[in-house]
Amino acid sequence: MPPTKKNPQVTATEPAATATPGDRRGELLSTAAEVFAEQGYNATTVRKIADHAGMLAGSLYYHFDSKESMLEEILRTFLDELWDGYDTVLGARLGPRETLQALVTESFREIDRHRAAVAIYQKESRQLVAQERFAFLAESQRRFEEAWLSTLERGVAERAFRADLDVRLTYRFVRDTVWVAASWYRPGGQHSPDEIARQYLSMVLDGIAVRE
Repeated sequence: MPPTKKNPQVTATEPAATATPGDRRGELLSTAAEVFAEQGYNATTVRKIADHAGMLAGSLYYHFDSKESMLEEILRTFLDELWDGYDTVLGARLGPRETLQALVTESFREIDRHRAAVAIYQKESRQLVAQERFAFLAESQRRFEEAWLSTLERGVAERAFRADLDVRLTYRFVRDTVWVAASWYRPGGQHSPDEIARQYLSMVLDGIAVRE
């Protein structure tokens, strides 16, 4: 529906707004993601999102029809980008160690780009997946598990990783310790995503790689 108020007239001393509707939509999604991550999805109302965005709640409906649609777009955007990166890594047909390194690095890059979305995914996906609208979360989780388990299993088979490695337990350890970084990581900090991934990998791989 159209906005309820006209934009104020721009004067000679006031610079014209340069943000496009697409830019504003992205800004609102970013704001909503931060509020969802901090306060929880159920506790967040459209009014709270609007307050953080500095606008009236009714104006938010010009861009989105509900908070559900905002959350869906936030999570789909994050997962689509994640899988673009993962598919590139998996399609490169690297060795298992190199694949593991690349997947971890890509994961930290996604945390850098979508920290709030990752936090939401961790906190809310278990209850959201029961809703038809968010069924795509279950499919993404299945693909995620398959990608990591197959990499670890190939590493054991090719003797890149220890023969006694419990691949499912290792998968859970790597998954949880990588993605929990969303709870403390802040973009623009002392370490870049690639540096964090390098430090992380040096600790993990020393525990699962075959010793020469």
